[in-house]
Amino acid sequence: MMEFFKNLFRGSNTVEDSFSALEVDMHSHILPGLDDGADSLERSLELVLAMKELGYRKLIMTPHIMSDFYQNTPDGIRERLELLRTAVDGTGIKIELACAAENYLDEGLLQKLNNGEELLTFGDNYLLFETSFMNEPLNLKEAIFRMRARGYTPVLAHPERYTYFYGKFNELVALKELGVLFQPNLNSLVGYYSAGAKDMAERLVDEGLVDFLGSDAHGLKHTDSLKKVLKCKYLSKALALPVLNSKL
Repeated sequence: MMEFFKNLFRGSNTVEDSFSALEVDMHSHILPGLDDGADSLERSLELVLAMKELGYRKLIMTPHIMSDFYQNTPDGIRERLELLRTAVDGTGIKIELACAAENYLDEGLLQKLNNGEELLTFGDNYLLFETSFMNEPLNLKEAIFRMRARGYTPVLAHPERYTYFYGKFNELVALKELGVLFQPNLNSLVGYYSAGAKDMAERLVDEGLVDFLGSDAHGLKHTDSLKKVLKCKYLSKALALPVLNSKL
């Protein structure tokens, strides 16, 4: 009975005080000077502290790799990870730091898959990738096949943001049947990106099609918005799903 009155008092808000239930964030752009995320070590430290205060115990940071813009390499990414780890240790902040990458689906990624080049992954060989937001790649299914053939489990970053799937939800769901896991952005739940992305994120939660939840944090504007997510009714619903973050 007491729980009933507590829920009644909450109304449409959640009671989430932090993201400690997730434990691990597996998508962010916090490593310094690698992409459109943190542009300095100072900014990286601010973001690490913000994520720690939001309840995360581990950050798997994933800078962009794009042939035309961000030609990051595994060694270069690992170097920035060690730089940030040293700086974080010096502040006394207690948080585990790791790295992977967000791979843009372009010819460069396909060539790396063909050549068997090293690709940074997280967890159980999970490979985070993204596509154009507007135009569906003609080679999307081919790329998924190549990822799986190389032993990777493809994880589609922010599937709710690809407008080419709007009105074609079944085509997005069909990717699950090809072995793709889905990682919506938490900030989509409060309409940070667009109303369309919010609707798609909510539907993914409703349909139980969420495997990971990511911050996709590039700056403090994103961590500030995450505080609003804690009051979003869909967060509790998403956290009730068997998301894999805490297993990383």
